Amino acid sequence: MSLSETPVADPYVKDYDAIAGEGPVRWAEHFDLSNWGMISACRDGAKAGGAVIAFRTAGLHMLGGRDDVAVLWDIRVAPGQRGAGVGSALFRAAEDWADARGCNWLKIETQNVNTAACRFYQKMGCTLGAIDRFAYPGLPGEAQLLWWKALQARP
Repeated sequence: MSLSETPVADPYVKDYDAIAGEGPVRWAEHFDLSNWGMISACRDGAKAGGAVIAFRTAGLHMLGGRDDVAVLWDIRVAPGQRGAGVGSALFRAAEDWADARGCNWLKIETQNVNTAACRFYQKMGCTLGAIDRFAYPGLPGEAQLLWWKALQARP
């Protein structure tokens, strides 16, 4: 299988927080967040981005019941800060957070429509581990991409 980029006439913008029942303020309704890490990035006193890492959380299927896996649940960079290294710094901090808890792997989910994220995860040394074309029944044009980053091989 190979993946390729295809330009589109109308750019596709997806706001995950606008989906009913989703978004950060609702996570505690679905999961016990006591094993989650939350990292903030600031530049010149202003919020520049953030990352959330999930670990050892009952009912979080992305973890696959494994104690050696952490999931990069969310990573965001303020639009005006993109391309300035904030995302890379947040990703490395998430790696460090997971590594400090004995995880061997960091797992990340994105979709085939998010080429910027795919490029970013590849740049950060992640490997595309799985593609599920049927993960989102209500969004037949989207495929789930699962990226993995080995932590035990880090310097």
